[in-house]
Amino acid sequence: MIGWPIAELLPHAGDMILLAAVESFDEDSVVTRLRVSPGLLSLPDGSLPAWTGIEIMAQSVAAFAGCQGRLLGLPVELGFLLGTRNYQCNVEHFPLDSELRIRACRSLQDDNGMGVFECHLDGPGIHAEARLNVFRPPEVARYLEEPHE
Repeated sequence: MIGWPIAELLPHAGDMILLAAVESFDEDSVVTRLRVSPGLLSLPDGSLPAWTGIEIMAQSVAAFAGCQGRLLGLPVELGFLLGTRNYQCNVEHFPLDSELRIRACRSLQDDNGMGVFECHLDGPGIHAEARLNVFRPPEVARYLEEPHE
């Protein structure tokens, strides 16, 4: 288990942090985990709808970037989920108290900040997978600036 607090690896805050921890990472992949608990995106019974699997996977990719940045002494930076291809999930929701484990493996990344990650989410009787297309511009603050007239 990685000792860094998850909040120090993600550009999220408060209830939008769904992950509990990073289990491991290397130069091309990350493994994260969470226990489903009531929160901002929960259904009335405390479970999470299956579509949140995409957000959970995206946060895992963000945690990967946070770990890589931390190794280099860089701050956590904002990134963007551009889309996903072929999200498949064998359940309609992730039950309350389910332990979920996510693996995100980088299959492509270019110098302009575009990346592709193959993601798998597993739990008791649960499997979801998707390919996420992400973008982290080299100079995020400058990228977000509104043009001056």
